[in-house]
Amino acid sequence: MPEKRLYRSRESRMLCGVCGGIGEYFNIDPTLIRLLFVLFGCTGSGILAYIIAAIIIPDKPL
Repeated sequence: MPEKRLYRSRESRMLCGVCGGIGEYFNIDPTLIRLLFVLFGCTGSGILAYIIAAIIIPDKPL
């Protein structure tokens, strides 16, 4: 079985593909992840978490 890795999505991206990648990794709709980031973004921690994830998580290889 191939190793499951977290990548930023190339297909399901709005900004950097972080939410799409997390949705693909956990096999759930990326829209739900985006809604959670918006809710956390209201507190300020979601924006910081998204920026850090966009820097740390690599793009999906071609």
